[in-house]
Amino acid sequence: MANTIQVEIVSAEEAIFSGNATMVVVSAAAGEVGIAPGHAAFISPIKAGEVTVHSEDGEKHHIYVSGGLLEVQPYEATVLADTAIRGGDLDEAEAEEARARAQELLNEKQGTPDYAAAAAELAEASARLSVLKKIKNASK
Repeated sequence: MANTIQVEIVSAEEAIFSGNATMVVVSAAAGEVGIAPGHAAFISPIKAGEVTVHSEDGEKHHIYVSGGLLEVQPYEATVLADTAIRGGDLDEAEAEEARARAQELLNEKQGTPDYAAAAAELAEASARLSVLKKIKNASK
């Protein structure tokens, strides 16, 4: 029995991660899911947040995803993300600016059809900031 799981994280723009891991943690629609080798097969939508890949060499890879789909097989996990950004490539100032813009839009659009879009933008910007915060805390 293998003690690693093959992980693929791709977005429409590029492949973000491909390799073996001992564990993958994903923000699935129903909550955070830890996937280890031999996990039961399933498919789930994922929400904006962090994917953490625990490489077999002990390194942790932090990746922000804006949403998408997770497919798990016993020894393979694939994340098909709408947008995926390596943790080290996230720009805190840009994420903070996006959150402020989304909050402003949300305040202006309350009660209009654009309210849902503004709320989604706010959730995505907040998720980016949350991933950045986790990365900073992990490196301390």
